Amino acid sequence: MPETTPSVYLVDAYSDPVVVRIEGRACFQNSACLRDFVGEMLRQGRQRFVIDFQKCATMDSTFLGVLAGVALELRKSAPPGSIVLARVSSRNLELIRSLGLHRLLTVDSSEAVAPLGHCETVLTGPEKGEQAKARDVLEAHEHLVAADENNRAKFQDVLAFLKTRVEQPEQ
Repeated sequence: MPETTPSVYLVDAYSDPVVVRIEGRACFQNSACLRDFVGEMLRQGRQRFVIDFQKCATMDSTFLGVLAGVALELRKSAPPGSIVLARVSSRNLELIRSLGLHRLLTVDSSEAVAPLGHCETVLTGPEKGEQAKARDVLEAHEHLVAADENNRAKFQDVLAFLKTRVEQPEQ
């Protein structure tokens, strides 16, 4: 049986810029802890981020929506913050471009990037109920639409489903 590598975000919150290294999959199951971490960094006045994609196997639309939300938030700050996606594979770059996110953040797909921090801290987050998870996924997809109106058609069914789920009483 093949070994499965855990999907984690490793961070160096003390470097400038703040560095996040993705190992494994970046997806709806682990995106909330990244969003919460970046939110905390922003509250602390940190506005420069690099995300290292070298070991990112794949990513989904929820993760990309979290990135869109971060990029939109950084644009509001004065002076505007920055987010650089480093060592992005061609497949992940294709996904980023297909959703228009390359217009919101800087993408560096070259391998010739200086060492990126000492990412040793694993991001974790609290366990959430199903409705809270649905709310997080809905918010991420709303960020994708805010980033590029063309994404509305791509995610209209997901948005409708999630809005219905979020409006239901918690079981």
